[in-house]
Amino acid sequence: MFDIKEITKRLSRFETEGKKLFTTSSFQTHSIVLLHILSRINSNIPVYFINTGFHFPETIQYKDLIAELFGLEVKNLYPNVPKSFQTDSNGNLLFTFDPDYCCYLNKVQPVDSLLEMYDVWVNGVRADQNMHRRHLSVIENTNHDTIRYHPLLYWKQSEVDAYIIHYDLPVHPLEARGYNSIGCEPCTRPAEKPNERSCRWFGLNKTECGLNSELLKKK
Repeated sequence: MFDIKEITKRLSRFETEGKKLFTTSSFQTHSIVLLHILSRINSNIPVYFINTGFHFPETIQYKDLIAELFGLEVKNLYPNVPKSFQTDSNGNLLFTFDPDYCCYLNKVQPVDSLLEMYDVWVNGVRADQNMHRRHLSVIENTNHDTIRYHPLLYWKQSEVDAYIIHYDLPVHPLEARGYNSIGCEPCTRPAEKPNERSCRWFGLNKTECGLNSELLKKK
């Protein structure tokens, strides 16, 4: 039903060429399609969870469940800057007044350092998620020598849903409460489909944390 031969072929070619691969995951429901596919091809590819310290407890529990279920090597990736330094003079945390810089310190900077260690970043973004991602290619260059591979770029939400049903995969526990796109707790709220990412950074002119924009080489 779901043909992953092309993904298998490309990943095998990367490995034959001696390239070091890794993936990152936010461990949302739609994230587990890529993780399940990778677990069937090569469960030894490291999976990095960008642990900002602001995640919902349910996300941590879901991460642990998926890691055990799929037999994945999941590694926590922490910010370089301690939370005590991510405040203004009154002690307010960055997300309350500068969410872009908060995302930079807690997500972009740690992954930027990670890119120096690997050749291929396997990433699960899809073109139908927002306008920025619609303009991405299956292979993108990053600001380092690392390339980024988007095996699910042209999958639709309906295909993701069908895959999850077909393989009877568990969904994130917050989905039942209307959370269709789940990031850090302070910057996420419930939203209605089909606006999958409308619950992120509600009320702000912000649709990306920087991982899919700042770390890619400008065209």
